[in-house]
Amino acid sequence: MQRPETPRIALHPPAYFCPRAAGPLVMDGNIHKPFWENVPFTENFADISGHDFPTPRFCTRAKMCWDDENLYIAALLEGNEIWARLTQRDTVVYYDNDFEVFMDPSSSTQHYMELEMNALNTQWDLMLTRPYRDGGHSVTCWDIKGVETAVHIEGKLNDPGADNRWWSVEIKIPFAPLMESYSREQNPQELARCYPCRTAPRKGEFWRMNFSRVQWQVDAAYEKKCGPDGQPLPEDNWVWAPTGLIDIHCPEFWSFVFFTDHGEEMPIPEDELRKLALRRLYYAEHAWLAKNGCFTEEVDALLASLPPHLQGKLDYPVRIETTRRSFEISCPAADGAGEVVMRTDGLTWLTREEE
Repeated sequence: MQRPETPRIALHPPAYFCPRAAGPLVMDGNIHKPFWENVPFTENFADISGHDFPTPRFCTRAKMCWDDENLYIAALLEGNEIWARLTQRDTVVYYDNDFEVFMDPSSSTQHYMELEMNALNTQWDLMLTRPYRDGGHSVTCWDIKGVETAVHIEGKLNDPGADNRWWSVEIKIPFAPLMESYSREQNPQELARCYPCRTAPRKGEFWRMNFSRVQWQVDAAYEKKCGPDGQPLPEDNWVWAPTGLIDIHCPEFWSFVFFTDHGEEMPIPEDELRKLALRRLYYAEHAWLAKNGCFTEEVDALLASLPPHLQGKLDYPVRIETTRRSFEISCPAADGAGEVVMRTDGLTWLTREEE
């Protein structure tokens, strides 16, 4: 497991209130139709390193809605560089420009899902056992059963001389295969919000999600620009919820997506805010180990060791238990009926007294 890097921005994930779908979706990739009219867009995507980095040269936005069976996603990717080369499913799609979806239904930061697609509508779906920083690996043989995607291009694919303006995507993701991934048979009981015998989220519940757009620097012929070493220049990573690092696999920064009816809003649950507070101590513990060769149980010392944008007092008691190779951080749940717990590899869960 590599040492998790401390992010350069504070932990303030955005929230999105995902409305009910107005009716059935006829998918063709074009999001300018009645189905999407009353569904709000996200904020414009920003550089993955933070909102203080230069504004992306092309605008990207997304929107979502849901029904009892599916999650629906639309994205609008503006810009005249509309090209794609990869046609084999489950290849590394981000070697082209692409649009990416990340979903953590349990808010545990582990066993989350990823879906990528390019302008040729080539898909790559996979599951991550945990973030790479925490020793995770990707399960590329895993598929989102029943997923449907479509692309619309306002212009002409792979033709730099065309009047290229934008491309858009539509995605329909069945809930059932995602919920199956959180059965008690397949995952630890500690996972925060395990859904046995459930095939869809309920109104008022939330998932953690993020979107990403990979955009390569290309010349007038849509060939990747290269540096002095002959290798392509680094790609741009534009995301809905910046992570403060050039690493999308930081699920604690992903947005809260609440499943609602139209016009409803709700606060981020207090226990989720406590998870974010414990995450600061997770960063500090790993930095402490790198500097001192051990973990520590001194909460105040850990908080003081953090950079200013991650410092701040805690209004509730926090307990840390350590061994030579691990730690477990916990605090009371907001209702006093259990604990919020986080361990060395980042797994986060909520216990209840009856457990």
